[in-house]
Amino acid sequence: MPEVLLVGPEEVFPSEMVECIHGQGHRTRRALGPGQALIESDKAKKLLAFIDAGSTLYSAQDLMRKILSRRPSACVVVTSSKPSIDLAVEFIKDGAWDFLIRPVDPEKLILVLDQTIGGANETVSSGEDEGDGPVIVTNDPAFKKLLSIAEQAAGAAAAVLIQGESGTGKEMLARFIHMKSPRKDKPFVAINCAALPEALLESELFGHEKGAFTGAISRRLGKFEMANGGSILLDEITEMQLHLQAKLLRVLQEQVLDRVGGQAPVNVDVRIIATTNRAVSTYIEEGNFREDLYYRLNVIPLHIPPLRDRREDIPPLLDHLIKKHNKLNNKSISNVSDEVYEALLRLPWEGNVRELENAVERAVVLAPGDEICVEHLLLDQISQNSGLSASRQKENGMETMVGKTVQEMERQLIISTLGKVSENRTKAAEMLGISIRTLRNKLKEYQSQNSS
Repeated sequence: MPEVLLVGPEEVFPSEMVECIHGQGHRTRRALGPGQALIESDKAKKLLAFIDAGSTLYSAQDLMRKILSRRPSACVVVTSSKPSIDLAVEFIKDGAWDFLIRPVDPEKLILVLDQTIGGANETVSSGEDEGDGPVIVTNDPAFKKLLSIAEQAAGAAAAVLIQGESGTGKEMLARFIHMKSPRKDKPFVAINCAALPEALLESELFGHEKGAFTGAISRRLGKFEMANGGSILLDEITEMQLHLQAKLLRVLQEQVLDRVGGQAPVNVDVRIIATTNRAVSTYIEEGNFREDLYYRLNVIPLHIPPLRDRREDIPPLLDHLIKKHNKLNNKSISNVSDEVYEALLRLPWEGNVRELENAVERAVVLAPGDEICVEHLLLDQISQNSGLSASRQKENGMETMVGKTVQEMERQLIISTLGKVSENRTKAAEMLGISIRTLRNKLKEYQSQNSS
């Protein structure tokens, strides 16, 4: 039976995390130090280990290497209380499956369990796995038609391109397609093309040979090989660099790939599903996305409508999300006031289902009894996330921008947004309405200005 090893004290990996793992049907083992961790790691037939990067009792990097040398098939996830791209790159180059910031989000934890040792395929948005794929909650005719097309296309091997705003449930639809396909018993592997630096993304996708670069101490299979026989989700595909787009095009055309530092091509059988929340045509016109790759990916085009265009989905989504967060938070909400429905139907939901879920989770947590009332939604908070009115903006200090250049205002906005999201560049780019690539370029520009 697959087991999860937690290397660290309870304050690092708390009981809520353990309960989530148990809820996915897995057993857990604990270890406080490297000696005990190595003993425990030898006991499981299939192992996923979580290691604390900030421990003063041992070197997380040394422990990870020892586990992987003894158990090459094991998956190691490194966690930290502080975001650090450099640290994440270092660990992943050395063989870590992923690098997560604590506290680990339950939905992210479930996804990691699913991709490494198997587990429930429940996703962030509006569905839950019932054996034959995620059940997507919708009453909208256009969305129902899209699901019908997706299910028909699932049986083929053709590439799929899913477009839609952030938070609409693109990854869930990708999982729906995989679970409705003949590949459903094979791996489903997801990777965010914007979340990793360019140098690391190539190795993550295509793998590398021992000695391919400094720190490549052994051969590492890339996500394509891990997904062999199954499906791979390439999230935010428009953020992929051009030379990697060329390698991806070869995989689509010939079903072969080249590992970094490899001497011979590797055959793969993978169904590619790509997603984007950007206008691909703009990227093509700017020369940042290959037109031939777009046509290869866009064999089955699917566009998820935003939540504001399918408001009839809000009541059933609300009911579903309450049940979900009742379970996650050990609550028993069973009633919703009429004012809550009225308030939710009025809001613009620029963050779509993800924003709605955040509001519902907040209300479930804050409701003292078994009923959600409108005050539990914290509507002021939702309004701030959805955009302030001109008068409210002035009250919040917008008048202080008078006299500044557009460039200064832009810089201030970017830096402030990054601060609000704890330096999470992907989230900041979404809030700012720009691509992660544009954000990176802006930050490089600011860095060069500071050093000059």
